[in-house]
Amino acid sequence: MFTGIIETLGVVTNLKYENENLHITVESNITSELKIDQSVAHNGVCLTVVSINNNEYTVTAIKETLDKTNLSLLKKRDIVNLERAMKLGDRLDGHIVQGHVDQTAICKSITNQNGSWFFTFSYDSALNNITIEKGSVTVNGVSLTVVDSKKNEFSVAIIPYTFEHTNFNKFRIDSKVNLEFDVLGKYIQKLYALKN
Repeated sequence: MFTGIIETLGVVTNLKYENENLHITVESNITSELKIDQSVAHNGVCLTVVSINNNEYTVTAIKETLDKTNLSLLKKRDIVNLERAMKLGDRLDGHIVQGHVDQTAICKSITNQNGSWFFTFSYDSALNNITIEKGSVTVNGVSLTVVDSKKNEFSVAIIPYTFEHTNFNKFRIDSKVNLEFDVLGKYIQKLYALKN
């Protein structure tokens, strides 16, 4: 379980395919605090630490994960958002995030608001995921409040701190991002669909 509050950034130092699995090696300032078998969210994707070597650690993404996320697009030196699993009893500063990406989205616009940024993302509505205004959504692991919600599109406002301390500052038009929709909203939608 995560909160969507990014703890730090990591740098991809190596990518190695083994059959359909991708081993991702990351250099990070939290590596010394990690343990093998620990869960860490990478751009919002919960992955298990499988090895640690000095200031680098490795996680493995299987085919299903690669198919549903933007991890297959990673290149060496890319920056990833990192968050360790929350501790029971910690404050929940963001919202409940599982680290299970629902689908990807494409960045459609970036508007500088003279001190903040307004990002708009579009996604495939055929997968029946939804957003609501003032509801929560996770973009590349970052817990955000939806500003403008449409059937297959939503916008978020990014404050300077988030822009500087996440990989939002690397996004461009057509960047592919990972989305995790609000877990409570997903349950409500499922129950509504079953009743109709």
